[in-house]
Amino acid sequence: MMTLAMSEFADQGQDEQQQWRSIVLFGRNVASYKFALAKSLLEIATHGNEVVGIPELAEPFSRHLCKHLAWVDRQGTFERSRFLDACRFYNAGRITAEELRDATTLLGFNNVIDAFHVVGDAEVPTRFFIDERSTANGIRLTDELFKLATSETGGDLSLEAEARWRLVEEAWDARADGKQLIVLYDAPRELLVPALLGKRRAITEVRPALNGYQKGHCFYCFFPISLTNPSNAADVDHFFPHVLMSRGMGVDLDMPWNLVLACATCNRGPAGKHAALPAERYVQRLHKRNEYLIESNHPLKESLITMTGADRSIRRRFLQSVMSDARQLATGTAGWVAPREGLPLF
Repeated sequence: MMTLAMSEFADQGQDEQQQWRSIVLFGRNVASYKFALAKSLLEIATHGNEVVGIPELAEPFSRHLCKHLAWVDRQGTFERSRFLDACRFYNAGRITAEELRDATTLLGFNNVIDAFHVVGDAEVPTRFFIDERSTANGIRLTDELFKLATSETGGDLSLEAEARWRLVEEAWDARADGKQLIVLYDAPRELLVPALLGKRRAITEVRPALNGYQKGHCFYCFFPISLTNPSNAADVDHFFPHVLMSRGMGVDLDMPWNLVLACATCNRGPAGKHAALPAERYVQRLHKRNEYLIESNHPLKESLITMTGADRSIRRRFLQSVMSDARQLATGTAGWVAPREGLPLF
């Protein structure tokens, strides 16, 4: 079922890149196979071969899953998987790479190829591959996938898939232990970390975790930003300035709901935001971005709900309340607006 936030994400800027992001960011996954397939498709498309046999696809697909199993053994909401057991045996040195490839070819793609393009209750308009397993035991990559994989943002899309995968698997692992996973921001390292006793390892970097939900653009001006290109690198910005906490703000502003990605011009340029309070109109934009995160079905959902409210209207009032308090505490420039602004994307 297409939720309100998912529909809003799709309404503007629904090009091939944003359709791909919809697949990765909003899929209701019972296993991590879609993330492994997304990363494998982006990787294998750079080789230039249009027709990819299932045994050929099996190598990167199983490699990504084996890597994640070594970090977090829980890779789905189910109890057992013959395919994941084969990956575990490979990690333990019990089977060979060839045996793993054969197991992946036989067991690894039973559902994920059919379900890959489905978001909510419908398929995205663009096909990134054609299923030809019944005629050629493989898939046929489309021009749209080649365009994505070889574009400047291809590396960003892979990092975004990796970040969401890390968040989702940590949530499954916590739930298996009967715990709720709340995600915190580790400011010095710019990492997201779990707020669970004894589990202070990093989950993922904050930039790829947020970039897709901003459609790869600056939160304020909507100009493109990048995770991999230093010339338009994404900065992590506190929407409500961090300094407000030293002036008596009663809300922790060093949390994911208050973090956005901005271009260098908006964040620290001559007319940039720096520690200024942004204009009122940006609060609604922050609310919409946060709703994207909540509908994405990973630990940031639980974190944002815990921190900002149980339903959409409460969360909107929470941000309005913080804005009201911030106006009283702000000094210097208030009501900052971006020095340039492109076409709205959310």
